[in-house]
Amino acid sequence: MDKRIQITELLGTQGVLPLYYHPDTTVTAETARALYQAGIRALEYTNRGEHALRNFERLRKLCDQELGGMFLGVGTIKEAGIAKTYVQAGADFLVSPGLAEDVYDITYSSKTLWIPGCMTVTEILRAEQFGLRLVKLFPGSVLGPSFIESISEIFPAISFMPTGAVGLDRANLEAWFRAGAYAVGIGSRLLPKAALDAGDFEKIRSSAKDLLVLVEAIRKK
Repeated sequence: MDKRIQITELLGTQGVLPLYYHPDTTVTAETARALYQAGIRALEYTNRGEHALRNFERLRKLCDQELGGMFLGVGTIKEAGIAKTYVQAGADFLVSPGLAEDVYDITYSSKTLWIPGCMTVTEILRAEQFGLRLVKLFPGSVLGPSFIESISEIFPAISFMPTGAVGLDRANLEAWFRAGAYAVGIGSRLLPKAALDAGDFEKIRSSAKDLLVLVEAIRKK
């Protein structure tokens, strides 16, 4: 199976895409390990700090050597040069905050899944014209669940992953999935800086496991 399809289907099954950045290599690796132990099989490491590439390379080795079946993506990819660097470093998929068309060129030629951020119907239409089937709705805090309800009939072939201020509480998650979200991206609500800085990996593991259980229960209703 095409890896792009495989990852997209996995995200739909998992229902959640955890995302984080931390400057410390050990914290970065142990966070990924905790997420894996919780049942996560796809995560996004964000390109938001000077040590991002170094830490990503450590994560790539960890996934290859110990975390079998984990797909490792990179977020906050805004231009082609950075996209190419991470594809060459072994990224399984790339996530962008916006519809950066030069990033599409890199991912198309390398057959790498790209999940662009979209905020308008025009951007979603452009993503559809590129042949993309999964887009990140960003910022989710501005758009809200009603946005998906309003556009889903116009874009039946597009799946939506809201990201930004998606909470861990049942009411918030139910609102998104009831509206038609394919999956949700969750960062600091699941992986708060305080927990990362303290190395509280058991809390991270427990929170991620509880989230997966909650999402599964919501989607079965």
